[in-house]
Amino acid sequence: MADIQSNTSFNQINEEQMPVAKNKLHGWKHFAGLYAGEHVAATEFVIGATFVALGAATKDILLGLLIGNLLAMCSWWLLTAPIAVETRLSLYNYLNKIAGNSMTKLYNWANVIIFSVISAAMITVSSTAVRFLFDIPAQLNWYPNSLWFVAIVLAVGSIVVLVAMFGFSTVADFSKVCAPWLFVIFIAGSFTLFPALSNHVLGSTTLTGWSDFITIGDSSIWTGINGDGEKGIGLLEVIGFAWAANSITHFGLIDMAIFRFAKRKSYGLFSGVGMFFGHYLAWISAGIMGAGVAVLLKTTITQLDPGDVAYHALGLTGFVIIIIAGWTTANANLYRAGLAAQSIFVNHSREKTTAVVGVVTVIIACFPFVFSQMLPLLTYAGLLVVPVGGIVFAEHVLFPKIGLTRYWAKYQNISRSVPAIASWALALIFGFGLNALDVMSFYYLFIPTWFFTIVVYTLLAKKYGADKDYTREIAAEELEHQKIIAFQTEQARHDTVAVADTSVFSKVLNAVSTLSLLVITAFACQVMFFSSSMQMYDENKAQFEFYCFIFTIIYFASSYVALKRQKALNNDSAKPVLNNDETNTRATD
Repeated sequence: MADIQSNTSFNQINEEQMPVAKNKLHGWKHFAGLYAGEHVAATEFVIGATFVALGAATKDILLGLLIGNLLAMCSWWLLTAPIAVETRLSLYNYLNKIAGNSMTKLYNWANVIIFSVISAAMITVSSTAVRFLFDIPAQLNWYPNSLWFVAIVLAVGSIVVLVAMFGFSTVADFSKVCAPWLFVIFIAGSFTLFPALSNHVLGSTTLTGWSDFITIGDSSIWTGINGDGEKGIGLLEVIGFAWAANSITHFGLIDMAIFRFAKRKSYGLFSGVGMFFGHYLAWISAGIMGAGVAVLLKTTITQLDPGDVAYHALGLTGFVIIIIAGWTTANANLYRAGLAAQSIFVNHSREKTTAVVGVVTVIIACFPFVFSQMLPLLTYAGLLVVPVGGIVFAEHVLFPKIGLTRYWAKYQNISRSVPAIASWALALIFGFGLNALDVMSFYYLFIPTWFFTIVVYTLLAKKYGADKDYTREIAAEELEHQKIIAFQTEQARHDTVAVADTSVFSKVLNAVSTLSLLVITAFACQVMFFSSSMQMYDENKAQFEFYCFIFTIIYFASSYVALKRQKALNNDSAKPVLNNDETNTRATD
């Protein structure tokens, strides 16, 4: 965070560089929607299919993903959310207070690159669906082989950049609308292909019980044998990947940028909405869809891109889900990249830095290798930034318990923290060294690396002065914080109170959107449970594809109009917020 002196005019400081004001906090629905939208996403087609290709066994998938995603949810709940709520700062600004400008800029550059590439991968995945409309072949090389595909990427990417530029509220609103539909469509897609898999394995399109599901899974989906005909990954690897897949955001504390807006620390639990709807059910559903399409097309899952899988599972709706699922994840990650860039270029707005980063991201998205290498990218990215999360955890949580002082580097006016930089460098050597020596599963390397960083940083910080007396500096810090609160309270008087839309028409719109999802689910269940023969299956699946597309249009139309009416109501009924704590906390519910 920019060094805010007591006499500084807070009006001249970018809002992103100060603690989040009380009237800017969000209710739990924002976080449930945001995590559901981000983690029920286009990557699920890639990762779900990858588990099939890596040769995971059915029982290992069902149990391993359950345990791994529970561990990930607890990591957000117990590590990320508490520090974010207590400080109301993004990781980028918090790191500046404890490590100085030099390390913060290096770290922010690393995150700009990481999140830009992840966003680019999502844009590329979305574009694999649109290519069907132009009869463009699958993009399976590291480079594009069609100028039309490049044009599609540019068009899809420009929309992602525009949405991300408008900040947290826009990203959350977009995710809240998309999340329920995404979840329904992933489940529906697996339902529509399971009878084909069942017929392929059992010779019947219907299941008689749970044992049939396990038999089909073991025989045709998660066989325990990888693409090379060798024994695949086991239970521990499945658990490890599910936990490590988002280590960059929970152990690495990147999602402080999100949870700084949370009213309570317990909102970290709502990451579970994304984990269990997305990284559990959606990964399983994507594996079923990938295996089912491979059976229908008489090919292997490694020869299919997400567009192939979605189209053959869902028909025209497959175009929509790939595009929407890619957008929801790309939006959140591009928002993070823009926030990191704004922390580097503090004289520019987040909107401007996001736009510049977005242009680079869209260019990267033109190269399909970014989505095909998603698994190693996520794991290496986590190993790269988890040490920084360990440094912040040590400073914020551990130091007060062992007699050391938070923000000691700031109190010494240190612009380049030797303990922080050295700890990060040594942790990278340690973590990647363990990987080179192959002493443990690659997916778990972030855990010993995190602990190693905490120990090294604590010892070095004490040596460099974290154990000195900073009573006067702490008092000045608290006075500055009180002035910021007073400034934000005054600013809040000009904000508005959100008003719920209780009109009959809006209730009808919400009912229509809910009914649309129920209808889609009903037609999917008809395919899954009432296809007594392959002829009946083909008829039911064709009927599902038609009505699924129709009711998808109805869902988004009704949800969008309801959202616009809600926003229009709040704009029309804007009124000053009273200067008291209770009203301020309600401002953005």
